[in-house]
Amino acid sequence: MTQTRPRTNHRPLLMLIDGHAIIYRAYHALPALTSPQGQLVNAVYGFTRILLNVIRQFRPDYLVVTFDSKEKTLRADLEETYKANRPEMPDDLKPQIDLIKQVVNALNMPQFELAGYEADDLIGTIAQRLTKTEDIDVLIVTGDKDLLQLVNDKIHVFLPKHGRFSRDIEYDAEQVVIKLGVKPEQVVDLKALMGDTSDNIKGVKGIGQKTAAKLINQFSSLAKLYQAIDAGADQLSAGVRQKLLAGRADAFLSQELARINTNVPIRFNLDEAKLSEYDKEKVARLFETLGFHSLMKYLPQDKFEVSVQEALF
Repeated sequence: MTQTRPRTNHRPLLMLIDGHAIIYRAYHALPALTSPQGQLVNAVYGFTRILLNVIRQFRPDYLVVTFDSKEKTLRADLEETYKANRPEMPDDLKPQIDLIKQVVNALNMPQFELAGYEADDLIGTIAQRLTKTEDIDVLIVTGDKDLLQLVNDKIHVFLPKHGRFSRDIEYDAEQVVIKLGVKPEQVVDLKALMGDTSDNIKGVKGIGQKTAAKLINQFSSLAKLYQAIDAGADQLSAGVRQKLLAGRADAFLSQELARINTNVPIRFNLDEAKLSEYDKEKVARLFETLGFHSLMKYLPQDKFEVSVQEALF
């Protein structure tokens, strides 16, 4: 089942793909699949299928793929334990990353990867820069709920299903509130209090999601919450006040770690991201090599097909 929000305008659509998030989702969702040459390609197939499915579903005008950098991130410089609990990439997934990038290259989709930054930061920078300067909508395709902090009237987040009983969900501001209990612009402050075990972000010890959401809704932001505490506000129980005072430093560090950087120094040209600007025969040859015959019918229209359709209609 797919839950998407109705589109009521005719603005062009830019789709931003969170590369590694979708790769891991595909890798864990599919059994071992091999190419005709015997290469393991379950993540490649799953990533490509998700990519082509969202193109078919949303028909974006432009598309970009972002990847996490292998180098140490600026967040890890800020806090050495950031994401330290995450296991290494599985050995059978590592060789598939290059194959996935070959698929993206064949489709002529711009790829962004920058040392010191995560894909989230590249996505946040492109999304905010474009929606501030262009009359355009942005759809972020990811498996990472951290990106919900970017949601506004022009930026939505789409999470493909990741299990038999899950569903695709497109998040607008209303859906973010339903999911997390706070507005998109408050998500960073929510995580500052509750932490995030997947990223090894501490938060405030003893403060869970329900209490964190209640506090953020009551005081509107992390800064105003601590301003109220410093001013002697009596709206808090003694136990919660004690936890917040003891965890003040962790809260503001967690806030910094959770906040997506939207000012990454990257060059972005929207025209270079046009979805139809690719060689369909080149993609067909690659799909033949990988054994992806069933995916051929899902390929988006190329430049020639678009021109024929425009001439007819």
